[in-house]
Amino acid sequence: MKPFTIIKTENEDLEKQVSNLVSAFTSKHILALLALSLFINFTSAAQDLPLANGKEYTIGEINVTGTISYNEQTVIAYTGLKKGEKIFIPGDRISKVLKKLWDIGHFSDINIYVTSIEGDVANLELEIQEVPALANVRIQGVKKKKQEELIKENKLDKGVRVTENLETTTRNYIQNTFREDGYLNTKVAINTVPVEDTLNTNLVNMVINVDKGERVKIEDIEIIGNDALSDARLKRALKKTKEEKFFRFWKRSKFIPEEYEADKEKLVNVYKEKGFRDARIISDTLIRIDEDDVALKLNIEEGNRYYFGNIEFIGNSVYSDRELQRILGISKGDVYNGVLLEKQIADNTKPDANDLTNLYQNNGYLFSNINPVEVKVYNDTIDFEIRIREGKVAYFDEITVVGNDKTKDHVIYREMRTKPGHKYSKEAVVRTVRELGQLGFFDAENLSPDFKNVDQNSGTVDLEYSVVEAGASQIELQGGYGGGGFVGTLGLSFNNFSLSGLFDKEAYKPLPMGDGQTLSLRAQASTYYQTYSLSFSEPWWGGKKPVRLSTSLQHTEQYSYDYRNREADKDKKFSISGITLGLAKRLTVPDDFFVLSTAVAFQHYNLSNYNTGLFTFGDGYSNNFSLTLGLTRDNTFSNPIFPMGGSKFEVIAKVTPPYSLFNDVDYANLADQREFQLENEFGVLSQGEYNSVGQLVPTRPLRPGETPLGDPSKIDQEKYKWLEFYKIKFNGTWYNTLYNFGGSNSIVLRTHAEYGFLGAYNNDRGVPPFERFYLGGDGMGTYSMDGREAIAMRGYPNQSLIPLDRGVMSRETDNDGATIYNKYSLELRYPITLKPAASIFALTFLEAGASYDGFRDYNPFQLNRSAGAGLRIFMPAFGLLGIDFGYGFDPIPGETQRNGWETHFIIGQQF
Repeated sequence: MKPFTIIKTENEDLEKQVSNLVSAFTSKHILALLALSLFINFTSAAQDLPLANGKEYTIGEINVTGTISYNEQTVIAYTGLKKGEKIFIPGDRISKVLKKLWDIGHFSDINIYVTSIEGDVANLELEIQEVPALANVRIQGVKKKKQEELIKENKLDKGVRVTENLETTTRNYIQNTFREDGYLNTKVAINTVPVEDTLNTNLVNMVINVDKGERVKIEDIEIIGNDALSDARLKRALKKTKEEKFFRFWKRSKFIPEEYEADKEKLVNVYKEKGFRDARIISDTLIRIDEDDVALKLNIEEGNRYYFGNIEFIGNSVYSDRELQRILGISKGDVYNGVLLEKQIADNTKPDANDLTNLYQNNGYLFSNINPVEVKVYNDTIDFEIRIREGKVAYFDEITVVGNDKTKDHVIYREMRTKPGHKYSKEAVVRTVRELGQLGFFDAENLSPDFKNVDQNSGTVDLEYSVVEAGASQIELQGGYGGGGFVGTLGLSFNNFSLSGLFDKEAYKPLPMGDGQTLSLRAQASTYYQTYSLSFSEPWWGGKKPVRLSTSLQHTEQYSYDYRNREADKDKKFSISGITLGLAKRLTVPDDFFVLSTAVAFQHYNLSNYNTGLFTFGDGYSNNFSLTLGLTRDNTFSNPIFPMGGSKFEVIAKVTPPYSLFNDVDYANLADQREFQLENEFGVLSQGEYNSVGQLVPTRPLRPGETPLGDPSKIDQEKYKWLEFYKIKFNGTWYNTLYNFGGSNSIVLRTHAEYGFLGAYNNDRGVPPFERFYLGGDGMGTYSMDGREAIAMRGYPNQSLIPLDRGVMSRETDNDGATIYNKYSLELRYPITLKPAASIFALTFLEAGASYDGFRDYNPFQLNRSAGAGLRIFMPAFGLLGIDFGYGFDPIPGETQRNGWETHFIIGQQF
């Protein structure tokens, strides 16, 4: 605060005081402070003291001048000065008034003048210059999203007072923000422009110009003082701080101060892992080579190498020393490894790690504390005590869920591994989060348990799960080219349906939801194919145990198709109707990740003038009654769209009754029986020849002595009245996080392998033409519902990798699929965003696979290979969308040139 200045007039000396604005204050406080200030001034008026020859005067008129937005009387009232009041000039009272006005923070200049003195009456003028308010702000030089972030983070709201302090802190914040991201040369200029406004002339617009410049690169990293570990080993420890090299395109060489600090810790940890407990960085220096390049110099002090000595457990009563030692995994004489010791005590990077802390916390000891202490250091050996405070066993008290507006509470609570009254278990909390994430009803990235009312005295803890609901209903759109035509699917899938709400009018929003059931309606069609299906599943049939009941109805009609002319003949029809009923139960042995499933299915195939190379009878029928058994183990986590760990294995066996064991039909000699021999339209046994679709047709009656011919269509009709086969499939998928950048921002490796085999009980009856495997393409071209399975294999056309019969050179004349297949794939995934509105990740892949007619042709090393890249987008309303660009390195069967590039559009399906 500036001192008083004495100003001379014709009559006498006048006093003046000047100060500057130093802080911020908002006008909404002034009325609230007015009443308080009146009280303070009333009680303090009598305490006014003179300063430097001050004289006592009576206040006359008080005028307020200057640039202000406040009412004049409001300002005078706030000062506490009143007409008729006696004060000293200069005096303590005036100083306090000035301080109060400065403390508001709205003024850039404050002056109190004595304008005139008449006797002992002094007239005062209060001159105030108000700090301008912010009208608008514009940031130039950064993207729009970053502009919004900077405005929000610096609280540059409309109406805020634009002080020098605000400009300085804003400039420093923006510079530091970009410098922390490697833009060390960032320059920020802030300009304010008065707003011409007839109503309020004290507004300014703020323009912030940001010049980030280029990120500074690291030209050289010099490490000195290291003898035990090489420069190369230590530089590898600097995961994100790399020297600029022409060949390094997968690792950036930008200097990011925050990442550099984290990397220095990693470097020291490398020493600790090798036994150098006392290793430290004595100094590190940043050397500016030029505006765009820097060099780093690190001076290391390695110290001596140490070994673990005696390790003694203190305070343990629940677990024996032997049990704790087995989990710790460190023995006397091992090279000292401080990083390993910390992880074996408590690995904070893995919530389900096999460490000592989790051993206790999974058995109720929430309040336990484990602390490794060095008790003796001699020569190169360190003795440790693992001091354990077990504490009281904790129990869950209240378990609550918040955030579920659609999903009913019981759907969530039945999936929980944490129950009121149960002993506390960290493993149960982690499993609950994973189980809820796998439901698909919630945003897996925002699932979080919140511990409340943690009471060590009573040994209880409340747990609240916060969920964010994601869209559970989907419009299913699928599309793909298969067999020469486009196949499209339109469907509705309600993944959180409520059957019990069908008769509740208020539940239709637009359909009853919230019971975790699934209802799907699908229609699939192409120029020669139509299929309709209705399916429903209840994951907790009976409501008490996780037993999934599922049922589905399907109907399909397929017409004969001319691949050359791309025309369908609707007079030649193949129709299928079927029903499936299934049950799946979660097991507890070997562990509760296993699910045992079974399904009973019946399909009726009806052919009407459907003469193709696939079937030897064009008019007839087949029935398929089958039992499917499956054993699955799935412990993937946490996001079902983008799993970051775990694995999934599945073994499926599909079998039919062995009819040939009890129907007394001699399938090997059917051609010798009269009813299965070739005859013409008059019922006369005939000679025959094969037509263009591979059917044997009569040509002339048999002559004496000629052997009757078996009619393949009649024989196959007898063989396939009831299909007889067994099918075994296996597939396994592993997810491993290769590198974690923080949270779900990780590079994940997906490894996948699958096998399939279709066999027959009776070789005389053979493998039926149904239920076969078709490898190649996007896996969606299931335009034929003869039980075939379309197996995805990118880089090749749909269903193109099928074995050709010997002597056949075209897939168009030999398309009866395969009875054996194998496929392998490696896929690197990286998430772009995993937000509830849209989850997006990019991928690259390598794949190999082949299919075979039987074991005589099986060669696991003769594979069709491909590689490529793709993108997946998951939106709750539409499901999974994607595109893949795959390059086939090998020719498809019947061709001689490598297949080359294929584009696959993936809609509603995952690889």
